Amino acid sequence: MKIEILDQAQGDLIEAFHFYEKRERGLGSYFLDCLFSDIDSLLLYAGIHQVVFGYHRCLSKRFPFAVYYDLEGELIRVHAVLDCRQNPSSIRKRLA
Repeated sequence: MKIEILDQAQGDLIEAFHFYEKRERGLGSYFLDCLFSDIDSLLLYAGIHQVVFGYHRCLSKRFPFAVYYDLEGELIRVHAVLDCRQNPSSIRKRLA
């Protein structure tokens, strides 16, 4: 299996990194480490997560974020990494 993180999802990660880094120096790096660990876990667990808004949703273990992905053969495509604290309708719009 191979993981592809689309540009929009990379932008989500960068935006969240800056958010957490402004809160406390080093927290942004910790955020990225945690989220990349969650994304890497998809190599073992891809496809077992609940489908939400048309994508599988993997909830992060340490931060209130979700990784939205789909499967195409041996490819795991990450479409978005979104903060779960936002309004579900804005998440739905983003994923549409």
